[in-house]
Amino acid sequence: MEFTSSILLNRFFTRNTFKQLLSENENSAYSAVIRRYIADDTSMTNGECISEIYHYLKTNYQNEYYYKNTLLNKLLLGVHNPRTTTALTEVPVGSSKADFILINGKAVVYEIKTALDNLDRLNGQIKDYYRAFSRVVVVTSEEKYDEISRKLHDSPAGICLLTKKGTLSTRKEPVEYCDDLSNSVMFKILRKKEYEHILLKLFGLLPDVSQFEYYRACKILFESLSTDVAYDLFLQALKLRTKIDIAEYSKVPYELKFLVYFSDFSKSDYTKLGRFLCS
Repeated sequence: MEFTSSILLNRFFTRNTFKQLLSENENSAYSAVIRRYIADDTSMTNGECISEIYHYLKTNYQNEYYYKNTLLNKLLLGVHNPRTTTALTEVPVGSSKADFILINGKAVVYEIKTALDNLDRLNGQIKDYYRAFSRVVVVTSEEKYDEISRKLHDSPAGICLLTKKGTLSTRKEPVEYCDDLSNSVMFKILRKKEYEHILLKLFGLLPDVSQFEYYRACKILFESLSTDVAYDLFLQALKLRTKIDIAEYSKVPYELKFLVYFSDFSKSDYTKLGRFLCS
């Protein structure tokens, strides 16, 4: 695939693109992809166009969005339940960013390696994730599977294959690994309200220090906890991050589930999306 085509497709399923579409009813990347990949869109609704573009991704260009949307649909909505399970994306962990995380009673980090990705940073990324989470799964393509399988032969990380047909196949189950969990790394992931809630719950008060010293004082208190306690409270805090309107969200088409889940939609946003898809 030529470079400009991949850039366009990568810009199609993004929050910025759909935010502009819902507010202004137009977006240059959206229009360019429709013109390039749909022969005659005059009799098609936006919803039908989006479905056709997504099908093109499935058969010709399984990019990162396709992987993430598949994980969310198959795992969060298929295996689990959005009422009891929370999904997170692009969470900074050390010098890496976790592509996709599912949290219910436990947490699993899913690191995506598409057929287009190189694996130079994979070992470092996995090492980072184990400092804040006890389970890691690498999700990859049929083309990359053998290489990743060799790399992770002695690793507790699991391997999941995203097939050309769009199905997920677990090839190696993740083994829980807690030896490298770090209170310091976990604390850096938490937001201010989250670590304050934890500290108030455990200590009954927050550090009475200057604003300049406050973050460090809170961090020292969190680091004083046993790793088991810190990890449990850390996951409880992360699990509360994402809230969606279940009834409205159920109406969102398959192709846009990931995008909408992480777009903090209001009631009016869902209404606008419904109108746009039908127009």
